[in-house]
Formats: sequence, C-alpha cells, structure tokens
Amino acid sequence: MRFARYDRDGASSFGGASSFGGASSFGGTTRVGVLGDDDRLHQLAAGQTVESLIERGGLGALLEAGTAALGAEPGPPVADVRLLAPLRPASIRDSVSFEAHIEGARRSQEGATDPVPERWYQAPCFYFTNPHVCIGARDDVQRFPGSDLFDLECEVGVVYGSHGRNLTPEQAAAGIVGYTIFNDWSARDIQRLEGQLPFGFFKGKDGAHTVGPFLVTADELEPYRTADGFLDLTMRASINGELLGEDSLANMAWTFEELISFASRGSAVGPTDLLASGTCHGGCLTEIWGRAGQRVPPPLVPGDIVTCEVEGIGVVSNRVVDPDPCPPIPVARRGQPRGPRH
Repeated sequence: MRFARYDRDGASSFGGASSFGGASSFGGTTRVGVLGDDDRLHQLAAGQTVESLIERGGLGALLEAGTAALGAEPGPPVADVRLLAPLRPASIRDSVSFEAHIEGARRSQEGATDPVPERWYQAPCFYFTNPHVCIGARDDVQRFPGSDLFDLECEVGVVYGSHGRNLTPEQAAAGIVGYTIFNDWSARDIQRLEGQLPFGFFKGKDGAHTVGPFLVTADELEPYRTADGFLDLTMRASINGELLGEDSLANMAWTFEELISFASRGSAVGPTDLLASGTCHGGCLTEIWGRAGQRVPPPLVPGDIVTCEVEGIGVVSNRVVDPDPCPPIPVARRGQPRGPRH
C-alpha cells in the first residue's frame, strides 16, 4: 500500500513550503490517505495518522487501516492534491552506503585521489539531520542561504516501526514498515567549510529534505529483493529533464536491516525513525564534479527542476527557488575569560 499526507485544497504542482500542522499554507486541512488502483486517495478513518498507526502496531496496523480505507468511498485524484511528506519522522539518520558515491564525492569535496579509505568499509557511518524540514514531492525547495554550490542527493529512506536496542539484522527486519524517496539537499560550499571542524555537518545539510511521494509498505517491495537481501530498484536523478545518473538500490554496501542494526548498537531505534541509504551512484552533482574535475553540470540555481525517481516507489520533483531573508550569522566573542567570574 501507498500512504500519503496531502492538502486537498492545495496546489497540484510546484509552489509553497511544507506544512506539518493541521492547517496548510493554502488554507486547507492536512489529510491522510491510501492510494487506490484508481489513482484516487482513500482517506483514513478520523483521527488516524501514519505516525499513530505505526506507533500503535507498525506495519500490521498500517495495512489494517489501509484496507478499511480502500473499502470506503474514494477521495480526490492524487494528481489534484498537494502531496506533503508522507510522515513526520521522529528522527532521521542519513548513511553513506554507495561505494561509488563516496569515491567521487571525496575527490570533489576533499581533493582526494587515493582509494576509498579502509575505515569506510568497517561500519555503515551515518549522521543525524533535521526532521522538521521535510518537504513534499512537488514543493519548491529554497536554495540554502549563502550557498553557490547547491546540490541534490537521490536516496531511499526506510521507515522503522518499533522500539529496538542492540538488534541483529534479522530482528531489525521484523520492524521495517516501508520505504520512501529521500532527497537530501546539500550546500557543498558550506559543507566543505564545516568539514574543517570535527563536528560533522550542520547548516550545509539541514535546510530541506524531500520525502515522498508516498510511504510504500514493505510488503510491496518484497518482489524486488535479491538473494542476498538487497532491493533491486532502479534509481534515477534528473535536472531539467536531463538524466544526471542512474543506479540500482541493490548496489548499497549494506542492507537496510544492517543499517538499522548498526544504528541500534549500544543505542536505540524507535517508531517512525527514518534511515536513509545515502546517495546512489550518479545521484548528485558533487560526485560527478569529482570525476570530471570540473563543475559540469553546474550547481543548482533558482528555476532548476530536480527529479528523483525510484522504481516501485514513485517520483518526486522540486523546483529550486531563492531563500527567504535570513538574520545575519552571529560570530564568536574572542578572548573571553577562562575562569568563573566573581
């Protein structure tokens, strides 16, 4: 099944920021539904949300509610609504699971010419990012303030559905709810500056994430599973209708179950956590720049339309726009006293 959050009174294509509240910026009301074979959205029962269903009973609760909704009167055609991010994740962990991507991105961001470092192969690294800036499948995305090297990242996110700690991959598999497209928008110039500090990414990564168009339940994608546990889904990234890159999700270096297991190691995962695959080969500009030795294609600018397509999940397509006015960056006070004031 395919679950969606949507604004029935909203725009049907580009325009507007994401809305996580009950009232949207278009004056409508956020609804939750499941997509039928007729390409119409069938609204869930009053009070049901993707988050509440996952927290109540994971995949089983979603499928039960979705089946009931499909038996009721259909709602609007999906083409006529504004799709929001299909859920509000409790947290987002973004991994770097494609070997080809890390090799090309290191050349671009770090000027590295050596092979992928051995340390990368030892564990599926990830960073935490901002769950409050998830935008919908056809929303505008604001270029991050102060960035001239704006970029996309075509990824897939897995949504988890239960509490777990120190999970094995086999245990993690039982808690998977479904999958969605995840575009981790990135300001490469800001990211490069942040890389000079030992703290990880912050403003180069936390301005927007496209999530959608639907949350596709795990059972729908089982036919794509390979013998070694990967999902063989074709992934494509395009800019202004021109193909940028294509890959298979099966080229991940770790399965989603292994990503979840590692995330829970000495820690915990919980309902509605989203864990992303990392960028597929050819799924962003910086990787291509690293291999070409030049910034061709050029960085994203306002007016560009970026599309990510994943077999079995759908298509998201966002237009880049100028950022809203922002306050100035506060700078540190130098030479502060080292001890307590008296």
